[in-house]
Amino acid sequence: MTARTERTARALIDRCGETYAAQAGIRLRDTPAPLYQTLVLAHLLSARIKADVSVGAARALFDAGLRTPRAMAEATWQQRVDALGVGHYRRYDERTATQLGDGARMLLERYGGDLRRIRDEAPERLREYPGIGPTGVDIFLREVQAVWPEYAPYIDERAKEGASRLGLPRSPRGLTGLVRDRDVPRLTAGLVRVSLDRKLAADVTELARA
Repeated sequence: MTARTERTARALIDRCGETYAAQAGIRLRDTPAPLYQTLVLAHLLSARIKADVSVGAARALFDAGLRTPRAMAEATWQQRVDALGVGHYRRYDERTATQLGDGARMLLERYGGDLRRIRDEAPERLREYPGIGPTGVDIFLREVQAVWPEYAPYIDERAKEGASRLGLPRSPRGLTGLVRDRDVPRLTAGLVRVSLDRKLAADVTELARA
C-alpha cells in the first residue's frame, strides 16, 4: 500500500463510486424486493448495451411498479416491453420482456420470490434465472456483497481490469486494503466503470494527483 494507491482509490470512489444499484434507485437491503430488483438490474447490465441505458431501463421498470417477482409475473408482456422502451432499452426489449416474465414466475414457483433462499448457493442457483449467465452472476454478487458479506470482497475480472488501468493492485486483499470495508462495493463499481471508459480512468488519475 502506498500513498499514491490510497489517493487513487479515494479519487475513484469520489469520482465514480456510486454502486449501480444506488444509481438505479435500489435501496439495497437483505430483503426480497431489493434483492430481486438487483437481479433484474444485473440481467439488464449483462447485455451488450451501455450501462447507463441498462440502469435507466431498470428504473423505468421499477417506476412502472414492477419491483417484485409477483408484480413482474402479473404484468403483461407488452407492459414489460413498454417499460423497457421508456428506458430506451430497445435492442433486446422483446426477448428481455419474455425472460423477465419467465424468471419472475420461476422465482415464485421455486423460492417463493425470495432470493435469500438461494443465498448459500447463489453462484450456481442464479444461473437458473433466464438471461443470467456468468457475467450476470458477477454483477449481482458485486452489488449485494454489502448485504451478503460471505461473498465479500467480490472482485471479478472486470473490476480487476479497472484496477490495472489505474495502476492499483489486482488482488482482492490488495484492493480492499485501500478502503474501509463499507466502501468495497463502491470501489468495485468504480473499477468497473473505469474498465469501460478510458477517459474516466484518466479523470480519476488526474483527480488523485491534484
